[in-house]
Amino acid sequence: MTKQIATFAGGCFWCMVKPFDQMEGIEKVISGYTGGHVENPTYEQVCSETTGHLEAVQITFDSDIYPYERLVELYWTLIDPTDPGGQFYDRGESYTTAIFYHDDEQKRIAEESKERLEKSGKFNKPIAVKILPAKPFYPAEEYHQQYYKKNPLHYDRYHIGSGRAAFIQQHWGNNNE
Repeated sequence: MTKQIATFAGGCFWCMVKPFDQMEGIEKVISGYTGGHVENPTYEQVCSETTGHLEAVQITFDSDIYPYERLVELYWTLIDPTDPGGQFYDRGESYTTAIFYHDDEQKRIAEESKERLEKSGKFNKPIAVKILPAKPFYPAEEYHQQYYKKNPLHYDRYHIGSGRAAFIQQHWGNNNE
């Protein structure tokens, strides 16, 4: 088993957990905060837009079963990669998108994947996702972890009501559910 870590920011972390969590080779998916300058931030602090942190998920995975390349490809299908101001209903820096790489190989894979998406013509706006070196990751409060399992009705209403589900269906042809 080749255990690795991947970190992705894709707007509301609730909606980023379920699609990854269901894949074979994924050991765990943690909702949290990264990219900022405040140690151990709270949800309220991150929402105040004063910490520099983004809502993100950190994924522990077996790269022999589910390689990093596939994680990145799945990531693109969970977001609007052209939106620099947040994701869907959620606006502001803490909801912006980024791929946080943990080594040079992840950086290379992420950059090549982004370049392929830009050249694909799938979107008529530039790809806004940043590719950044990983910074300390702080797990979110327990009530945010595995939200889709703890609060399935609210999760489903949010996933649909935020506009994420419709965008994903329209642009990627799936709902990753």
